[in-house]
Amino acid sequence: MKTLHKLFTAVLLLFIFTNAAFAQTDAQALIKQGIQLHDQGKFAEAIDKYQQAIKADPANMQAEFELSYSLFSSGKGTDAIPHLEKVIKNEKSLSAGAYDLLGSIYDDNKQADKAIELYKQGIKANPQYQRLYYNLGLSLLRQQKYADAETQAIEALKLDPKHGSSHRLYAVACLGQNKGVCAIMAFCNFLMLEPQTQRSTEAYQQIQQIIQSKVKVTDDKKINMFIQDQKGGDQDMGAAEMGLSLAAASANLEQNKGKSLPALFEDQLKTILGITGELSAKKKDKGFFWKFYADYFYKLSQSANMPVFARIVSLTGNQQENIQWFKDHPDDLKTLDAWFKSTERSF
Repeated sequence: MKTLHKLFTAVLLLFIFTNAAFAQTDAQALIKQGIQLHDQGKFAEAIDKYQQAIKADPANMQAEFELSYSLFSSGKGTDAIPHLEKVIKNEKSLSAGAYDLLGSIYDDNKQADKAIELYKQGIKANPQYQRLYYNLGLSLLRQQKYADAETQAIEALKLDPKHGSSHRLYAVACLGQNKGVCAIMAFCNFLMLEPQTQRSTEAYQQIQQIIQSKVKVTDDKKINMFIQDQKGGDQDMGAAEMGLSLAAASANLEQNKGKSLPALFEDQLKTILGITGELSAKKKDKGFFWKFYADYFYKLSQSANMPVFARIVSLTGNQQENIQWFKDHPDDLKTLDAWFKSTERSF
């Protein structure tokens, strides 16, 4: 009897484990189908697949997370909240993404303080999850906490230096603190990564607005320069802002009156990068901006790549002329790309 009982138990366990394995296999297949549907923008169909996956395997946290993402993408973010809370509670490997998405839902619902709290909890759970820093920075930016937003943008860029949106976040945060030089360099970096979108048009326009705000020509043709006071800040940053004003004023000098807009912009950009880089070279104690942006772009300003770099940055502002220039200089982009790949950058 004991032998029969053991045999029966073994068969029963085998049946249970086999069914569980099949359920997991079915759930994974359904999740895969759901992801494909989500990527096609078919959110309702994707949601149905994830719900089927959860029914087949109730412990599958990937299905819960993917369901939450599709709910959020379809405008039903609040419906995703209990699913994300379940993921955070049960699956550590997915918790950072769940915190990030949960924060975004509360942010969209105008509950910024709750969103910020969730982003910070996510960072504590996984300090290497870059988007948590980026989204935290965005929330702080919307609250006009510019210095705090800048700090989070820096952390995001340390984890992913090629994340264009983080460069843009840093630029806008610096602009909110009247740090024009910092904003210009970050916008330039953003435009290197994203040169031809609506956001690119806005970024180039903001660069131009910063430059133009530094100078005014009076009726008697006198040039007045405006230099932002760096209250209690870095004296070298004040000197860099003076260099920005000099670059802005150069557009009104007699010898530059006949230059094309792209050529004039290249000269202005080279002046800004050059003066700031020279200041950085003399600094002993450098923060993030000086190492990551000033030193890097100074190297660029001293290379033969400035013409093509300036054309990329200003592409949306002088599109027809710049596109023709690229056609006439087909190898310059390759040379610049090789420079980017071979030039070290630190923070």
